[in-house]
Amino acid sequence: MGTGERCDHVAPHKVCSHMGDRRSPDRFWPILRPLIGLHVLAYRVTRGRLGHNSSGAPPILLLEHTGARSAVKRTAPLGYIRDGENLIIVASKGGHPRNPSWFHNLLAHPEAAVQVGATRTQIRARVASPQERARLWPMVLEAYGGYGDYQQRTSREIPLVVLEPRGGATATPAGGVR
Repeated sequence: MGTGERCDHVAPHKVCSHMGDRRSPDRFWPILRPLIGLHVLAYRVTRGRLGHNSSGAPPILLLEHTGARSAVKRTAPLGYIRDGENLIIVASKGGHPRNPSWFHNLLAHPEAAVQVGATRTQIRARVASPQERARLWPMVLEAYGGYGDYQQRTSREIPLVVLEPRGGATATPAGGVR
């Protein structure tokens, strides 16, 4: 059975015994969490010189958002594309059956900030309309074709989030840490 295939006898978010853990990105979090923390630190300290661009992937921004229930400030490095003055991020979670936590956080608290390279901007997040998604999805796939694989892995439609600037951009302070 291939990675994108489903078992009819289990719920979409469950892993069938003959599929192993291939479809469960959650098993990688103990490894990924510290690596993501290092990525964020390197990005901030170097003002985006490290961590903004990588080969074969879209550019990376740092999304500074507030926990939906906890109200804790969080930072997520995410790939993005530009659409005019707006930034577009993809709530793929690697094709996981559920949306990423940052997506739920933005629904609850749409006022947030992003750091793109050395520039920090206040934004307001909203989910792309069906018409916008139809227009933007091919652009997202052009930036990173893996999103198409993620969409095939999940039964949910992967949301696109539009980040609209709402104030002037500011350069991050020396050292990049706020």
